[in-house]
Amino acid sequence: MNLVQGFWFAIGIISLGLGLIGLFLPIMPTVPFLILAAFAFARSNRKWEQRLLDDPRFGPSIRNWREKGAISRTGKLASTGAFAASILFGTLTLQPPLVWLPPVIAVICLSWIWTRPYP
Repeated sequence: MNLVQGFWFAIGIISLGLGLIGLFLPIMPTVPFLILAAFAFARSNRKWEQRLLDDPRFGPSIRNWREKGAISRTGKLASTGAFAASILFGTLTLQPPLVWLPPVIAVICLSWIWTRPYP
């Protein structure tokens, strides 16, 4: 494994770890980190990439993103819920003008997420 492959493998391992943490922490996204892990493993370790693609739970989401740029309705609703929670948390903990940061970021991100096609 050369230096570039080692870099991508490290990114894949870190992303995979963050995705696994996301299985247990509701505020942490899982699928976006697994998509990044598959991207990194495609450049470093095809066997690990294939294991992610073959996973019965997450493989379809990764393939849908790769093939169509598609996000499921469940994924869109989950991201909307997470952004709503972050807006509420920001409202309760931040002072003006920072209190406006979570809603602005949510509007930008969710407007992009909801324009992605369904699988």
